[in-house]
Amino acid sequence: MSVLDSLMQLEGAMGAFRFSAQGELLDHRLAEGSPLNETVLDLLSHVCVANVAIATMQARGWEKMTGMQGFYPVNGFSMVGFDWTAIVNGEHGVVVPNDHADFEAAYAVLGGQGA
Repeated sequence: MSVLDSLMQLEGAMGAFRFSAQGELLDHRLAEGSPLNETVLDLLSHVCVANVAIATMQARGWEKMTGMQGFYPVNGFSMVGFDWTAIVNGEHGVVVPNDHADFEAAYAVLGGQGA
């Protein structure tokens, strides 16, 4: 089973996506009746790349300024909105409604893909 198909098995999954290092949407799956569409996932892919870039800059700066280690590299993150959450690791992500967000289950699937 592909990573996207595995992500879509998570409770409440509305959409799963894979993106390039430049933020281009490469592949996706949408649940039937999902309020998401390909355009939204493409924009979200760009947001994910931007957020990883910013988090990486912050992690590297924090390590250099404080001497503390373990913040870099940044691979994954969660972005919580009012109604939905995007959970991302590596080049894959999943969007779930906040009332069904199982971060551990999502990261278990995302971590299994080598990110």
